[in-house]
Amino acid sequence: MEVATGALGTLIPKLGQLLQDEYNLQKGAKKNIEFLSKELERIRAALCNVGEVPVEQLNELVRIWSRDVRELSYDMEDIVDTFMVRVQGPDTPSKKSAKKFIKKLGNIVTKAKTRHEIAEEIKDIKERVREVAERRDRYKVDAIKPVKTLVDPRITALYTKTTDLVGIDEAREELITRLTKGDGMSAQQQRVVSIVGFGGLGKTTLAKAVYDQLRVQFDCTAFVSVSQNPDLNKLLKNLLYELDKQKHANIHSTMLEERHLIDLIREFLQNKRYLIVIDDIWDTKPWGILQCSLHDNGLKSIIITTTRILDVAEQIGGCYKQKPLTHESSKKLFYGRIFGSEGTCPGQYFEVSEKILKKCGGVPLAIITTSSLLANKSGNIKEWNDVCGSIGSGLARNPSMDGMRKILLLSYHDLPAHLKACLLYLSIFPEDYEIDKVRLIWKWIAEDFVHCEEESQSLFELGESYFNELLNRSLIQVADKNSDDTISSCRVHDMVLELICSLSREESFVTTVLGDSRQSMPSSGSMVRRLSLQSTTWPKMEMSKLRSVTIFSPAIINTMPSLSCCHLLRVLDLEGCKLKEHSSSLRFIGNLFHLRYLSLAFTGYAGELPVEIAKLQFLQTLRLYGTQIEELPSGIVGLTQLMFLWVDGRTSLPNGLLRHLPSLEMLGVVRVDSACIAGELGLLTQLRDLEVDLTHDKEGIWDENMCTALVGSLGKLHKIQYLVVDSEEMAANLEGSVESLGNLSYLRIGTATSLPTWIRPALLLSSLDITVVQVRREDIQVLGRLQALRYLDLTVAGDIVQVLERFMVVAARLYGVGKVSEEVVTKVKDKLWREADVHPNQPGLHHLVAR
Repeated sequence: MEVATGALGTLIPKLGQLLQDEYNLQKGAKKNIEFLSKELERIRAALCNVGEVPVEQLNELVRIWSRDVRELSYDMEDIVDTFMVRVQGPDTPSKKSAKKFIKKLGNIVTKAKTRHEIAEEIKDIKERVREVAERRDRYKVDAIKPVKTLVDPRITALYTKTTDLVGIDEAREELITRLTKGDGMSAQQQRVVSIVGFGGLGKTTLAKAVYDQLRVQFDCTAFVSVSQNPDLNKLLKNLLYELDKQKHANIHSTMLEERHLIDLIREFLQNKRYLIVIDDIWDTKPWGILQCSLHDNGLKSIIITTTRILDVAEQIGGCYKQKPLTHESSKKLFYGRIFGSEGTCPGQYFEVSEKILKKCGGVPLAIITTSSLLANKSGNIKEWNDVCGSIGSGLARNPSMDGMRKILLLSYHDLPAHLKACLLYLSIFPEDYEIDKVRLIWKWIAEDFVHCEEESQSLFELGESYFNELLNRSLIQVADKNSDDTISSCRVHDMVLELICSLSREESFVTTVLGDSRQSMPSSGSMVRRLSLQSTTWPKMEMSKLRSVTIFSPAIINTMPSLSCCHLLRVLDLEGCKLKEHSSSLRFIGNLFHLRYLSLAFTGYAGELPVEIAKLQFLQTLRLYGTQIEELPSGIVGLTQLMFLWVDGRTSLPNGLLRHLPSLEMLGVVRVDSACIAGELGLLTQLRDLEVDLTHDKEGIWDENMCTALVGSLGKLHKIQYLVVDSEEMAANLEGSVESLGNLSYLRIGTATSLPTWIRPALLLSSLDITVVQVRREDIQVLGRLQALRYLDLTVAGDIVQVLERFMVVAARLYGVGKVSEEVVTKVKDKLWREADVHPNQPGLHHLVAR
């Protein structure tokens, strides 16, 4: 349902675009489009209504109706996109005027024919929309309401025996220490801790364990749950009842308003030391109401909250990120529930048990759910292997996994429609795959999941906010970080991946072909739209409606057919495939007019990039890093919508290319061998990431004006955040005046004659990695005053030692010794701070590498 809603959300604005005069549609076609827009708005509203109902509560007719709406919206979007590609796409330049005139006449005829064709196709679509609307009314879709869940799947956590708790002792004691011992707060001050982590991690269990151990020390206690859509009036009454069940036995039958209830709670707690747990907060609004009633009365009261959302925990305060169980605790819980203990487990089960525990990833609910499923299969090793293999589909198939699925679904259903599509898209990646953040966001953009309401807004930055929100909601996990502490990649926990793969199959969102030829095929009546290939042979399936292909098995490239018939393809991701021997097999890409994302990264592709790439007028992302392409074709100047171009440092750019790519936001690794190319960089005013390699030209000549031109260009790049300037052949003189680098947070330079004077204390640099020929006294002062600096890697080229008063700079002799000891780092930091006359306890520098 959510996928269909999102698809309509993308389609309706596009229909509005078609009504603009520039497309010159026939009157009849315009009227039909107006009808479609209005009817689709009503259908989308009905879908939103259906989307609030759990899938298991919908009858089969409504599910089929939703599927048909999804397929209809996809087909309509394909028609609209195809029309725009044919009509809006720029003409290919022609050298001879006669040929140009004839081509122009041909284009006029072609475009008139295209307008006639779309008018006919819209007529057909109109009939399909009418039929879908009639079925909506017949099935009374608008009247469907969710049935309230009578049993909260988390309730068992409140009644777990203390003796059954495993691996919780350390976390419990850590929390109790934080809540009861001094940490700089007043001894009488109210203490607040907010436990955060994704569903099933055991937040409620941990809060209850702390609550049970501490409650005897307090005058009154309460444990209340908030849930996703709280009734604040009922919540306040629950709190009063928990605080004194006798006094407020009839509170739920009263008609008191929230303000009166808050006053009653404040009055009751006025002279009492209280311990209150507020479980499962999804938003700051209910916390704000509760906070009004839980005033600090100076009696060392304690409040514990739990949430899945990091922002909520941070706003509440006292954020405690719950960790998964250790491997030892996971084994104790798993074996204990099946065999009583690990020692009584038969030897033949150990190997498969380790695989299962790895997939559970230390999540208590996952371990409990899986062990409960296996408890009745302790005599059959084949069934254990089947369960292990089915993790990835088990949430949908096994009734025993129902509790786990419901808990994870709470997080999924709480997402807005655009984030649901972004999350489901993660099902294209294999289990345990480290997902590069930049790669993922540009693919989201190519799939039309990211929509800017303002033209000035960056699509990538908006996509990055989507990524951060999924992290914030604990649905993805950090896999790796850059030196400046920004996140570079993520992973999806196996149980979350299992859920989104299950949902993706239900919605026919992604078709996955696995290594053993297993396929997650779309449901009956649906087409293959997105294909994730993790096998060694190309599948046999209908691909005319294919929008996206991502390959994770390099060997499959040997059986890959020409994709020239896949005219609707938006994403072609061949990253990591071995293409060195397939240099002539990519000419088909010239027929993929809809293509927005093309990656040949790390393929070793050794041929020339097909000249047909010039036809891809809507291409946004071109990743060629890790190839052996020596020069880009001149036709690439026509790719005016390109926003991300990443090439290998050996790749030469056509003369004047950069002035034709005004939309570029990310560019690298650019081979800069002349002042001309360095100067052109200043025309790319949208750049936020830039990586350049300063080098000699093809004749081996170093352009003396190149560095001056580069510094001049940097002064025009007001949006730059990430900058890398490599210069291994000669030390670059990057002196000059640059006034516009207020957004720069990451800078790497190697090698420079000295620290550039435009690195000033006003910069918000968080990471600086630089190699210089010499260090001046004023450089040390500047480094010490970079208030946001968290990481500094300062290397001095050559074989000398400089002494600048109390600060000693040891040259590259130390380069080969590896990581410098903490003692040396502390001394260097201390001298750095003293030389710069900055207090050593200031916030800022967290990591220093001295060489």
